[in-house]
Amino acid sequence: MISHDPSPKAAMWGMARASTWGTPKSSWGQTLEPIVVQPSASRTASIADDFSEVEQAIDQVKVLHLVNGEHFSGAERVQSHLGRCLPECGVQADFVCLKPGKFAEILLQQHGKWGCCYEAPMAHRLDWRCVWNIRKLIRREQYQLLHAHTPRTAMIASMASCLTGVPWVYHVHSPAARDSANPIGNRINSIIENVSLIGCSHLITVSESLRLECMRQGADESNVTVVHNGVPAICPPRDHRPEVGGTWTIGMVALMRPRKGLEIVLDALSKLRDQVDVRLRIIGPFETAEYEEVINDQIAHLQISSLIERVGFTNDVPAELAKLDAMVLPSLYGEGLPMVVLEAMAAGVPVIATRVEGTPEAITDGIEGLLAEPKDAASLAAKIEALVTGRHDWDQMSKAAFKRHARDFSDHAMAAGTAAVYRNVLSQKPAK
Repeated sequence: MISHDPSPKAAMWGMARASTWGTPKSSWGQTLEPIVVQPSASRTASIADDFSEVEQAIDQVKVLHLVNGEHFSGAERVQSHLGRCLPECGVQADFVCLKPGKFAEILLQQHGKWGCCYEAPMAHRLDWRCVWNIRKLIRREQYQLLHAHTPRTAMIASMASCLTGVPWVYHVHSPAARDSANPIGNRINSIIENVSLIGCSHLITVSESLRLECMRQGADESNVTVVHNGVPAICPPRDHRPEVGGTWTIGMVALMRPRKGLEIVLDALSKLRDQVDVRLRIIGPFETAEYEEVINDQIAHLQISSLIERVGFTNDVPAELAKLDAMVLPSLYGEGLPMVVLEAMAAGVPVIATRVEGTPEAITDGIEGLLAEPKDAASLAAKIEALVTGRHDWDQMSKAAFKRHARDFSDHAMAAGTAAVYRNVLSQKPAK
């Protein structure tokens, strides 16, 4: 990560935060101000190593990302990596959060390394007042392109684009129609997304499976580009290697919600407890207290509490992965290309996942990891048992995962692919 010394202005924003955030940023007529300052001169100098001053003057692109912002899970990690890596491609990427929370807090800690961050809180799903402030922000900062990441942000980006004439692109991280266990919410999000996309300039999908789904829903093939998710090449040192017959620690890293399939891995763990010594680390927060209570009841009913360790939210996913012998992600549906799968590959940790949408594009069964059938605890248990009993060589699988990440799923490749889409869209924009 590029080094950066916080400026006095950064410190000022940090101190002023509590006193200036009392009024919602979406109030009529209020000017949005950054909670993270613009990148410093030291950051610009590092970018100049790859781009001459003339090239930067001609090719520099200013993009405003519209994000939800209440969580910091898979999609938010994509956004943060883009904010960090896009400057290497001549793109200044800033952010505006419509549901301020964890994402804004993380960016604040970075002191501007990942771009400038603004807040425009929406009181509810159809609170459109923030559009007027975003319109002012676009004109004031002279953004050339908008980049939305969710149905909510697509709706706002569509409106802001109409008001400013600035084109926008939409990043499809997962299928809106299958994003949660709430069919009504999924339907509403799908309708909002479809209506908003009428004015969208281009779609970016994180997997080939999502590209094909967008085309089935009517998107023109020429307006959809696959840019696989990418993560940094972080492989922390391990203090042990798992051994057949020993204790194995598997971990699930996710924002815990029904579609991630935590119930399935708990059932699989129950089936295995008399056969192999496997422990589970639950790494990540629960989306709701109600869902956490459901999981607590299941653990008590299965009598497996002694096999469970709860970690909660972490800022350092690679460090947690280094403690695991395998990473398990038993998703039921709704995956584009899970970031945590790629992070585990980068760390050389074999992945046991399910054959859901984009996941098989990263994991080949028996090579970089193992693939079970979704919603099938017996299938997942069989895959876990196959690894821990030595039917697959752990070292070979670890090396294969590490090499595949380096070849196909780096954060720099993701940024380069995204920047290419930006320039393609802007090259097609009619001259004023």
